[in-house]
Amino acid sequence: MIDKNVVSQIVSQWLEDKEYFLVDVTVSPDDKIVVEIDHAEGVWIDDCVELSRYIEAHLNRDEEDYELEVGSAGIGQPFKVLQQYVIHKGREVEVLATDGKKYRGILTDVGDKEFTLTTQVKIKPEGSKRPKLVDQLLTFTYDEVKYTKYLISFK
Repeated sequence: MIDKNVVSQIVSQWLEDKEYFLVDVTVSPDDKIVVEIDHAEGVWIDDCVELSRYIEAHLNRDEEDYELEVGSAGIGQPFKVLQQYVIHKGREVEVLATDGKKYRGILTDVGDKEFTLTTQVKIKPEGSKRPKLVDQLLTFTYDEVKYTKYLISFK
């Protein structure tokens, strides 16, 4: 079986001096290799082809037969690495907390241990007849969430 760490090192070499970053590498027991990369401005197919060829040049098909798939981290898929939070700062995301509650809001701050989401909640001010929308800041540590994902808007 092909070693995931070997593939990760090969990808890291290709990523040097590029603005892409590695999201995930998986290797199945039948040697299907899946490499996911991302970039703040999206992933170009030409770069996926270049990375695929680079990996193939550094693995020996005579030693082990494998299937290779190189692509971008899926739109609408949960974030897997901190850099995905960073590139989506200022955008609308959905967070599923470990307590089962879902939140939608703008990803306003990203740190090494936690991130902040700005949501809108209805609050009825004292003496008012109607509730009004107010911004509320929610801070989560990464282990307090099951997933965070970018929300696609067609507005």
